[in-house]
Amino acid sequence: MTMYYKLLPVVLVGIFAFKWIDTDELKNSASAENITKNHVEHIENKEATFDEVALTAYETLNVKTFSAPSLVSFKEALRGFKKMKKEGIIKKDVLTIIDFSLSSTQKRMWIINMVTNEVMLQTVVSHGRNSGSEFAQKFSNATNSFMSSIGFYKTGESYTGKHGFSLRLDGLDKGFNDNARNRAVVIHGADYASENLAKQQGRLGRSLGCPAVPLELRTEIINMIKEESCLFIYYPNQEYLNKSSFLI
Repeated sequence: MTMYYKLLPVVLVGIFAFKWIDTDELKNSASAENITKNHVEHIENKEATFDEVALTAYETLNVKTFSAPSLVSFKEALRGFKKMKKEGIIKKDVLTIIDFSLSSTQKRMWIINMVTNEVMLQTVVSHGRNSGSEFAQKFSNATNSFMSSIGFYKTGESYTGKHGFSLRLDGLDKGFNDNARNRAVVIHGADYASENLAKQQGRLGRSLGCPAVPLELRTEIINMIKEESCLFIYYPNQEYLNKSSFLI
């Protein structure tokens, strides 16, 4: 016990003597000699900090009975989600990932509760007919292209139209998907977005550019993600990854 009392003043002095030193000061002062190189790099390298957060979130993701998205698609989606939340673009703590690098026969759409860090739903999703056959390979922001558009979206309002219960989307990546509302790119149900059909013909049916989902899941999906949540359509397109304002 005596030893603890002797150490207490030293601890208190250490606590009250601490002050924040910015990175430049660390580099240019003698005190930098007392800071390890790794610590300075950690302070400077915000990307490393994000990587740690993303990896932890991914490794602790509760997939329940589903499978996990790829780490790379999850990481990029998380980066954009955090920026959109910080800037007040979205309100809901829900993240939807569509990975168009995968075969259309796979369940390549995930809806994740970002508060509980758990996958709420996973399903197949269609791409545009001019984007490719089994795999989506080409993308466009142009009207009447009948292609899918990659990038970040804010979900809008639900409505009932020619495809029944549907959900409007606002593309947020200029030049890549910001023409989505004008193109009427929406989430809707479709009989061609069927796992059974995919098994029969080796690919899912295709849309005119909309991310179409199975008819039996459309209401559940739309109610989960409508009204200002983040939706990210991923594809390893280097031009997009280098230019998106949500990824830099």
